[in-house]
Amino acid sequence: MKRTWYHVALARPDGAPLLVAASGEHMGQAIAEAQAHVAGSWAIAVDHAPDEAIPLGESVGKGHVVDAGSAPADLGTFRWPTGVLPSLAGARQLTAAGPGWTVRPQKLLVIEAQVAADQLGETFLSMIERLPSGDNLEVRVLDHFEDAATTDVWLTSRVNVKKILRFLDDHDDELFGNGHLELSIYARAQKGTLRLTEHKTIVWLADGHALEAEVKGWLGELHVPHVPELTTVSRAPHFHYRPAKSRDRKKLGEELFRQRLRKVDSLKKTARA
Repeated sequence: MKRTWYHVALARPDGAPLLVAASGEHMGQAIAEAQAHVAGSWAIAVDHAPDEAIPLGESVGKGHVVDAGSAPADLGTFRWPTGVLPSLAGARQLTAAGPGWTVRPQKLLVIEAQVAADQLGETFLSMIERLPSGDNLEVRVLDHFEDAATTDVWLTSRVNVKKILRFLDDHDDELFGNGHLELSIYARAQKGTLRLTEHKTIVWLADGHALEAEVKGWLGELHVPHVPELTTVSRAPHFHYRPAKSRDRKKLGEELFRQRLRKVDSLKKTARA
């Protein structure tokens, strides 16, 4: 399968950020190879490598990662959750990014939280565990996954919180780390939804103030600080990707079907702003 080259900016515990050129069959594979190339590093930005920067000849034979010099110093070092990364230009606009939660000024109650990569799975599962009820799990496979024509909506039958937790725990790496998916747990009694968005933020949406105090309290218990403003990857140019060893769109759909989710809708792609 064809490999594509990317520029990946890497932060390190000690030392200035590095820029490497890495190739992969998809972006997530290239990012994983870049991080493995520099021990202890984590990706802070990514972009398609321009043609003139793609290694040729002897360099390619040495591996799929090639050092490309120092990365710009003004990219920030937040550990973005697997599945999303700002572009090199976008990262300069997101230096204030960090963990926290805030209330979005919208008609519905919207509480949005962001945590670092290593905290996302535990935080999301802990929030689900605290819900007084959970009736369905929805998995949205978005149209930008392999540039498809539709967003496919998969839904479980009526279940409970324990079954949702069991399913997500069995598929956490693939589902939580795929930036082309959105996961939603519906709590009908509270007229609310707990969602893991495509930008890897955790959102509680409710009609009214159902569980408002409780959700704020849970986030505090999970050591997510309240912040006046939340800087998420959606505020600047960015990329969505899937984990290195995850399924492609077709195989993911087959797995959801095997797990007894039903594809209840296919929404045609619309023009993005």
